[in-house]
Amino acid sequence: MLLRVSDVDTYYGEIHILQRLSLEVGEGELVCLLGGNASGKSTTLKTILGLVRPRRGTVELDGEDVTGRPTSYRIGRGMAIVPENRRLFAPMTVLENLEMGAYLRKEGYRDALERVFTLFPLLHERRKQLAGTLSGGEQQMVAMGRALMSQPKLLLMDEPSMGLAPILVERNFDIIRQVHESGVAVLVVEQNANVSLSIADRGYVLQTGRVVLAGAAQELLADEALRKAYLGR
Repeated sequence: MLLRVSDVDTYYGEIHILQRLSLEVGEGELVCLLGGNASGKSTTLKTILGLVRPRRGTVELDGEDVTGRPTSYRIGRGMAIVPENRRLFAPMTVLENLEMGAYLRKEGYRDALERVFTLFPLLHERRKQLAGTLSGGEQQMVAMGRALMSQPKLLLMDEPSMGLAPILVERNFDIIRQVHESGVAVLVVEQNANVSLSIADRGYVLQTGRVVLAGAAQELLADEALRKAYLGR
């Protein structure tokens, strides 16, 4: 298993956020983690990345227990993150932003850059343009390309649909599917259950720090409780 989170309890001070949380992402899988505000999605990502350390439980990456390891170590071992709201370096060019993602993997820089430009031809055209002048959808491409420059085994995506128009959300998830089909495992953290489950292999639903539903994506789409809670039906 590429990523295994086992029986994790995470606190902020004395506030118990994640409660015996477990989830897995296999090699080459696309898994979505769904939940509303204050469900624990962001804390789950921070725990996986090592930004927050759980009081109990373990985080394993590619068979190694990395629970006590810093974020930089986990990134070096094959994690990458596309953060919420993209967080690009606006005064820098598209190419300079992409290069920032390759600082730990200098040896494969040319191959990684070619791969990113193959996935996102528009970024090659705009490589000299300042990132801050791009549209929201184009900035999302840069953020994804930057993460892929580290040649990750596991790509973590935090709310990729946030702030995008519906047509751009669909386009963005088409790109996520392409990234997945290129062989990268993806964990998508989202509120938009419909579009996430439409491209995922499996899904988990969080509520107040607990996994309340888990299973194959198509089964979750057909789940009456999920439809009522997250799809508005």
